[in-house]
Amino acid sequence: MPICIPDGLPAARTLTEEKIFVMTEKRAESQDIRPLEILVLNLMPTKVVTETQLARLLGNTPLQVSLDFIHTRSHESKNTDPEHLFQFYRTFDQVRERNYDGLIITGAPVEQMDFEAVEYWDELCEVMEWSKAHVQSTFHICWGAQAGLYYHYGIPKYPLEEKLFGVFSHRVVRRGNMLMRGFDDCFMVPHSRHTTVRREDVEACPALRILAVSDKAGVYAISTDGGRQVFITGHSEYDADTLKREYLRDKNAGLPIHVPENYFPDDDDSREPLVTWRSHANLLYQNWLNYYVYQTTPYDLAIGR
Repeated sequence: MPICIPDGLPAARTLTEEKIFVMTEKRAESQDIRPLEILVLNLMPTKVVTETQLARLLGNTPLQVSLDFIHTRSHESKNTDPEHLFQFYRTFDQVRERNYDGLIITGAPVEQMDFEAVEYWDELCEVMEWSKAHVQSTFHICWGAQAGLYYHYGIPKYPLEEKLFGVFSHRVVRRGNMLMRGFDDCFMVPHSRHTTVRREDVEACPALRILAVSDKAGVYAISTDGGRQVFITGHSEYDADTLKREYLRDKNAGLPIHVPENYFPDDDDSREPLVTWRSHANLLYQNWLNYYVYQTTPYDLAIGR
């Protein structure tokens, strides 16, 4: 089934070239189908890249999905054309009266700051509180996962001795959970972060279940019973060259950065990286949409909230 995205969104051309069925808003209006309504709070500086990454994964399922994007009103994006934001994004105030099947809160490059020091922290807390009554399932990514764990359950983040940077092996520890359905015993996930949450803190919270972990990257997938809240500490949505672009950016700027682990063949950054995480990225988002959104959400979004 297609993914319905705003008319003219740059991601449409990329997804069409990749043979992902994209439907414009105008065409969707002529169909007698209720798509899953997914709201994306995009906190990443490279918003167009993130839009495409998420739309690619959400569009690769049998379910019809309609995407809305919001950005924070309390922070001015310096890396995205204001015209793009004006055309394709809303603020939280413009959607707060609506209900959604799913919400995705992305990562953000603010992880080394205290949560309360982040410019838009109060606004993010408002969105997270609103989600408990207006969203069937919320999917938190990387710093968004740390922020959600801290806001909802008081779980802190801790600085790492050095940046966790690369693609790491993970294993499922709760195989009966539907989010992990179909996962291999070992699967790969990209990470790029300076902070972490500790397993013992999560295990001490009765409301949370750890689903998958990594010996090197730590806790990866966490959810509440029933999946109303999902926390993913890595970046399964990353493109093949996302870590490469980040690495070369810092290397060329003379910043301290090591070659991403398990990424370039033989750690040779002159060679093209190997993509080892794509199939499990697709499976992760398919499982979330199917089991935690589609099969639990009411047909009428105003019911049961």
